[in-house]
Amino acid sequence: MNVALDGMPLAAQLTGVGHYTFELARSLALVAPNDDFTLVSPLPATPETLDVIEARSPANLSHSNLKRGLLNRRWWSLGLPVHLRRTSFDLFHGTNYEVPLWSSVPSVMTIHDLSMLMHPEAHEPYLVRRARRRLPLMARAASVIVTPTESVKNEVCERLGIKSEKVVVTPEAPRSVFKKQEIEASRKLRKRLDIRDDFILFVGTIEPRKNLERLVQAFDQVLRTTSLSPQLVIAGAKGWLMDDFCSFIRGRGLEDRICFTGYLHDADLCSLYSSCRVFVYPSLYEGFGLPPLEAMACGAPVIASRIPSIMETVEKAARLIDPYSVEDLAGGLVEMLSNEEMREHFSQAGIRRVKGFTWERTAMATIEIYRGLIGR
Repeated sequence: MNVALDGMPLAAQLTGVGHYTFELARSLALVAPNDDFTLVSPLPATPETLDVIEARSPANLSHSNLKRGLLNRRWWSLGLPVHLRRTSFDLFHGTNYEVPLWSSVPSVMTIHDLSMLMHPEAHEPYLVRRARRRLPLMARAASVIVTPTESVKNEVCERLGIKSEKVVVTPEAPRSVFKKQEIEASRKLRKRLDIRDDFILFVGTIEPRKNLERLVQAFDQVLRTTSLSPQLVIAGAKGWLMDDFCSFIRGRGLEDRICFTGYLHDADLCSLYSSCRVFVYPSLYEGFGLPPLEAMACGAPVIASRIPSIMETVEKAARLIDPYSVEDLAGGLVEMLSNEEMREHFSQAGIRRVKGFTWERTAMATIEIYRGLIGR
């Protein structure tokens, strides 16, 4: 079997979809050593990502950066379909919502979530318009659609009019680097970032659907109404409306109580997950919710949103809150920060829960999808 995967998510600093693309490709190559896998893209991977590919990839995984040309400027409608017809690939997997609009081989498309359609107000308008136009076309063009949760599968079937038998759920997993560290191991990093010993951690791109304004309101309420005095650490790349969010924080006079770390590499994230007092993820909408699992893998007690996809992912291993209620979020923070026994309970529950998610399992389920399509 010779499989091509979308390598375009590797052309930028790795975040959710980029990590998914690489971890899936690497794990596919490991569980199917007699098959070949190629990450195909008209854009070059970042030098840092290329280093990771070369260092961590099995021999049967390669990266192909096609030269920019007239066809490749219209990649999904012309460049990729022509490339697939000229090569010996048996199948293409679009890991980031897109597949060739016409193809000589079967195609699998991963839809991570329907945030653009379900919560358009949380995204830039031009991206919403593009998603409304292209996503239904891509969904119809794909031979099989993969979603990370049953929740997203249901949304795909209802919103895009896709038959249930065309959609397969394959959960994602934390990367193997996320393991519990001793708190002392993070001291140097926390000193460099000016992070105190007692801190609440959020990890994710700073954008409206992550619900950070309500998190800040809840954090402010904790500081004003209790004797607790934690720091809030927000780790993640800047997203849309970042300036408005910073103005919101200044308006509440919390600049010295909130630390923005910016984008962090895995080793640094692991240190923060392992040393935080509590990890909080109050997102309004997710397709899967990977950061809570990463935090659990590092032993952090987790507070997360009571929304279908996250409830499906974490089950009873996190303290669930209503993401639309500042009072409920603040109450959850106070409970977790004040109660060592509760923190230990959710820390151990999280460690047990996360053992059910591995990239090997994800890859094996994905291989079965490939073989079923090629065997038709």
